[in-house]
Amino acid sequence: MSLALKHQIAADPRLHETVPRRVLVVDDSRMQRRILSAQLSRSGYEVMEAASAEEALPICAKCEPDIVISDWMMDGMNGPDFCRAFRQMTRSSYGYFILLTSKTDKTDVSHGLESGADDFLSKPVNGDELRARLVAGRRVLAMQEELSAKNTLLRASQDAIERDLQEARKLQQSLVRERHRCFGSAEVALMLRPAGHVGGDLVGFFQINARRVGLYGIDVSGHGITSAVMMARLAGYLSGAVPAQNIAMVESEFGIYEGRPPAELAEMLNDLVLEEMQTESYFTLVYADVDLVTGQVELVQAGHPYPVVQRRSGQIEFLGEGGLPIGLIPGARYEAVRTVVGPGDRLILLSDGMTEATNQSGEMIDPDGLSAIFAKFTRLRGRAFLDAVFWDLEDYTAGQMEDDVSAVIFSFDGEKTYRNQGSRKASRDL
Repeated sequence: MSLALKHQIAADPRLHETVPRRVLVVDDSRMQRRILSAQLSRSGYEVMEAASAEEALPICAKCEPDIVISDWMMDGMNGPDFCRAFRQMTRSSYGYFILLTSKTDKTDVSHGLESGADDFLSKPVNGDELRARLVAGRRVLAMQEELSAKNTLLRASQDAIERDLQEARKLQQSLVRERHRCFGSAEVALMLRPAGHVGGDLVGFFQINARRVGLYGIDVSGHGITSAVMMARLAGYLSGAVPAQNIAMVESEFGIYEGRPPAELAEMLNDLVLEEMQTESYFTLVYADVDLVTGQVELVQAGHPYPVVQRRSGQIEFLGEGGLPIGLIPGARYEAVRTVVGPGDRLILLSDGMTEATNQSGEMIDPDGLSAIFAKFTRLRGRAFLDAVFWDLEDYTAGQMEDDVSAVIFSFDGEKTYRNQGSRKASRDL
């Protein structure tokens, strides 16, 4: 072995193999096979022989040699045709193929490469050249095996991430525990349809006291595990199950809960995200405090799409002025928006999955288009209304909704029914 070749092997740790490579020598000349086999055995290779391509193919199928050295000119199937057949075989790993030839014409070389050969070896075979070609082959095989191992690890990691995302989606859906509730003459319904395994949307409601309910829509930036964790924390902050832990509620000295003003809630959440969570994520928010008796609404909009009031007459009103998302700027201030929903009116909090739905021409739906969809389903209520709107948007986008779609709808039929029920419940609470 030449000094240069020794240095080449020493410099590449992938060539220090404990298991010898298997080499199949294919030549119709018995003398040529013996010469090559002797040289290969002295270099530490495990050698097999075949007198023809037809004899070699079953050996390749059974033993899967790492390297094949085949003569070009043989009786029956020639070297390039044998190489093509070899490449069509199913193997557990890559096989390196060297053609033995005395051909030097560029057309012949091109023909050999097109058949799938990795390298060429000139006849008569020089020992140092043979070893150099084999070192190159071993390097390619080592890289292929390294790549295959990394791909296996990558697939395993992707499978684990996929499982985590599926669990995160289950978590996202579980955060919306109650999707419909009647409050006498009022009704609240929710819709949450993630675009992928897990998105950033969260919707919910909670009863503040006997006559007031809080409604919210949230859209956390990004998708995946990070947004799912953020959503879980926000769902805890706005949980109706444990009023004492709900930051939108304040307990009075008499033990009765009142709602924190919506603008104050947005500012409090902004401080929490920036100072306590210390995350790069931010989110948009719309939160409404609704009086179930009078229909009075006080809400805050923090970067979320404009809330909609659909009047009994069918007229559509967009509320709010935008506002900054939560968690972007320290000390951000927010302003409340007030309105009143009357008998037959409804308040709709929707996500950008609705307002930014895009058709196949790249045209985003505009407020007039969204209003027209709402107008089509004026007679539907609650979940039926939200589902009908969603399917219309599905048609608009040709089934290519790119973002999560979520919404809260508050339908109000008037104060008379709930005033009596609310008064009785308030008496029981006291």
